Amino acid sequence: MDQPVFVKIGFSNLVALSRIIAVVNPDSSPVKRLIQDARDRSVLIDATSGRKTRSVLVMDSDHLVLSALTVEEIEKAMQEETHE
Repeated sequence: MDQPVFVKIGFSNLVALSRIIAVVNPDSSPVKRLIQDARDRSVLIDATSGRKTRSVLVMDSDHLVLSALTVEEIEKAMQEETHE
């Protein structure tokens, strides 16, 4: 059985690469609404350790994960994991 591949999203937090649908910038109004909706439905995971949210990961489980890393930093981490 294959082991899941994890991506570092900052502050010793990891998410399963295969479960990520999208990584988006949190600054647009539609994404802010998604974040509030996820908070209201208790499916928001805040992995920022109190820092500014710089990216939002949309998961296939309908969860949203907030990260203090930028979209570009997470993209780089994803590429490193897929090329190992």
